Amino acid sequence: MKIGVIGVPGGESSEKLADAVADATGTRILVSMDAVRLDLPSGRCFYNGMDISALDALIVKKIGARYSPDLLDRLEMLCFLADRGVRVFSDPHTVIRMLDRLGCTLRLQAAGVPMPPTTITESPEQALRAIRRYGRAVLKPLYTSKARGMRLVDSRNPGLPDLIADYVKDNTVIYAQKALRLENNLDLGVVFLGQDYLTTYARVKAENAWNTTTANGGRYAPFTPDAAILAVARKARAVFDLAFTCVDVAVTDDGPLVFEVSAFGGFRGVEKTTDLNPAALLAEHLLARMREPAAGGKA
Repeated sequence: MKIGVIGVPGGESSEKLADAVADATGTRILVSMDAVRLDLPSGRCFYNGMDISALDALIVKKIGARYSPDLLDRLEMLCFLADRGVRVFSDPHTVIRMLDRLGCTLRLQAAGVPMPPTTITESPEQALRAIRRYGRAVLKPLYTSKARGMRLVDSRNPGLPDLIADYVKDNTVIYAQKALRLENNLDLGVVFLGQDYLTTYARVKAENAWNTTTANGGRYAPFTPDAAILAVARKARAVFDLAFTCVDVAVTDDGPLVFEVSAFGGFRGVEKTTDLNPAALLAEHLLARMREPAAGGKA
């Protein structure tokens, strides 16, 4: 069985998943989408001289090194392959709907998943009104991860209009989310393998940092969730049919709230807080799925 891993050569999680698939199948194929050629008349897709559309399956670990609208075009190519019968995990039709933060948020809200109060607008004036109502807010770019480009703003800051004006220079859509008071600073990653719960870890923020991301000095810690946290995370996961994902959950005085569902799901938090090997588990899970009849490429 030959399975290609769509990822970033040199990227830790991409390389680990390619290794795990190679251990299970005997063939290692790591595909970088920036070097793929899709031939529309034939429907074939080539990478380094290999027709990856003829593989038994493709696993999407990373679609690019950084989130950007350009990644939508790469996902469209994978949607084309999936529509022609190539088994792709996770289904690119699902991933493309959640790649940008707005699309993910709207679908979670439509499903009734509890989330922090959020305002979407292109108007700096409307954003200013919302932030004044929230007290403090986080401005979040639509295409980002690990808090890159996010800004914490305070309604008491007399320079707030100027901060918003500066923000819209790089962001047409203003995504303003109320800054939460986290109970015991708990920001959780609730991890699922397919529909099955795998584990939960906490992100603990560094001293003097306003967010918990490891890019700003945060660290991972083991955590055992209660039933309420698991229920909210399961509800969020169910909105998107993914092979492997992490639901970001904030524990607040008002109960657990979901920040987002990761389109790709990282391995590091699981590795740092458990003895589990998420790459090997994902490879094993998808090989089992491949023994089942094809179902439109869905995971």
